[in-house]
Amino acid sequence: MTRKYFGTDGVRGRVGEIPITPEFVMHLGYSAGKVLASSDWHLSKGERPAVLIGKDTRISGYMLESALQAGLSAAGVDVLLSGPTPTPAVAYLTRALRLQAGIVISASHNPFEDNGIKFFSAAGSKLPDAIEREIEAGLNAPIRSMPSAQLGKARRVDDARGRYIEFCKSTFPNHLDLRGLRIVIDCAHGAAYQIAGHVLHELGADVVAIGVQPDGLNINHECGATHSATLREAVKRHRADIGIALDGDGDRVVMVDSKGTLYDGDRLIYIIAGHRLRKGLLKGGVAGTLMTNLAVENGLRKLNIPFARANVGDRYVLELMQKEGWQLGGEGSGHIICTDKHTTGDGIISALQVLYALRDSGKTLAGLTRGVTLYPQQLINVKVPKGFDSRANMSIKMAQAQAERDLDGNGRVLLRASGTEPLIRVMVEGESKQKVEHWAEKIADVVRSAAAG
Repeated sequence: MTRKYFGTDGVRGRVGEIPITPEFVMHLGYSAGKVLASSDWHLSKGERPAVLIGKDTRISGYMLESALQAGLSAAGVDVLLSGPTPTPAVAYLTRALRLQAGIVISASHNPFEDNGIKFFSAAGSKLPDAIEREIEAGLNAPIRSMPSAQLGKARRVDDARGRYIEFCKSTFPNHLDLRGLRIVIDCAHGAAYQIAGHVLHELGADVVAIGVQPDGLNINHECGATHSATLREAVKRHRADIGIALDGDGDRVVMVDSKGTLYDGDRLIYIIAGHRLRKGLLKGGVAGTLMTNLAVENGLRKLNIPFARANVGDRYVLELMQKEGWQLGGEGSGHIICTDKHTTGDGIISALQVLYALRDSGKTLAGLTRGVTLYPQQLINVKVPKGFDSRANMSIKMAQAQAERDLDGNGRVLLRASGTEPLIRVMVEGESKQKVEHWAEKIADVVRSAAAG
C-alpha cells in the first residue's frame, strides 16, 4: 500500500483542507491510537498506552491538539500535553518518559497557514514506513469509541521545558562554558521561544533573544532559519559574536558570525566533522543529501572523511547513517543529526556542537571553514499541480541534459519533487555563477511551461 497522506515528514497541508481539518486529525489520532493499543508494548495488566503531544506556536495548534486528543482518547490511549515544545524535545521526552509514541503538531519552516502532524516512536525516532501505512489503513474504518471506563485520560506535563533545557545543556562539555560570548538567538516566534535562550544563558552566554513573541500568526515570518537577514541585522546591531537562528519547530539551525556572514547547515556540518576528527571523536564519515554543496564534499574528502549522499529529507539521512554506522549527517537547510547526542535532528544541540568547536579551538566560524568556498548554487521552487512528474516530461529532460553538457563536469543539476508541498525544486550548482543562474532560470521556465499543460 502506498501512503496517501504521509509524506517525508508526517502529514502536512493547508489548515482547513484535507488532511489538516479537525475531523481528519481526530480520525488520524484514533487510527494511530488503535495501532498503538494493538501493539505489544509489554504493558502491565489494565495499563493503557500513553502518547505525548507537543506543538509549535501556530494558532491552529489549539484546534488540532484537541482533535488529536479526542481521537486518541476514543481509542483508549492516555495523552500527555506539553504545550509549545520543539520537535526534538518531543522525541527526547517520549523516550525519557517511557511513552509509546510522541506526536508533534507543526509545519516546521512553513507559514502559519500550514500545519502538520508527525510521529515519533518510543525510541524517539521517526515512525517506520510500515507503521505509517498501518495508520493510514485504519483511516478507512469508522471511529468506534471505547467504553467509558476504558477511555484515555489527559494531563499536562508541567516540567517539559525544564527537562529539555537540562538535556540540551548535558550535550555541551562540562569543562567548557560560553562566558564572554554575546549570542543573538532567533527563535522564529516558534516552539523554542521559551527554551533556546535559557540554554545559552545557563551555559554562561550573554544572550539577546529575538523572535520570541509568538502571536499564533507570525511563526517563521521574516525571521528564523529561513530568513537570515533578520539575524544578520541583529548581530550587527547588538555587536554580537555569534548569531543562531532556528526554525519554527526548532529542528533546523543556521549561524552568523560577527561580520554577518551566514553559515548554513553544510558548513556547520563541516565544522562539527572537522572538530570531531581532530579530537578523535568522529565515528566513520558524514551523511549528506543530493543537495549538499559539492565544495563541502570535496572539503571533507581532503580531510579523508568519508562522505555519502542520501535523498533529501532528514529521515533518509538518518537511514544512511544507520546503514553506514556513522554518527553525523544533515542538510544545507540546517537539519543536522548527531546520533551520539540525540535520536533526531536538533537545532539547539547542533548549535552547541558548533559552539564546542569554537570554544575548544579558539577559532572563529571563518577560521574553521577556511578552504571551503561554497560553489554558487541556485534553487528555484516551481509550483506544480499535485502528482506532476517532472521525470516523465521530455522537454524537461532535454533542458537538464543541455545544462549538464554546458557545466561539463564542473557542476550538478538536480530536479526533485518536494515531499511536503506541490513544488518541483530546481537546483543548479557549479563553479560559474553566471552559468548556474542561467540554467536554473531556464530549466525552471521549462518546468513551469510543462506543468501548465
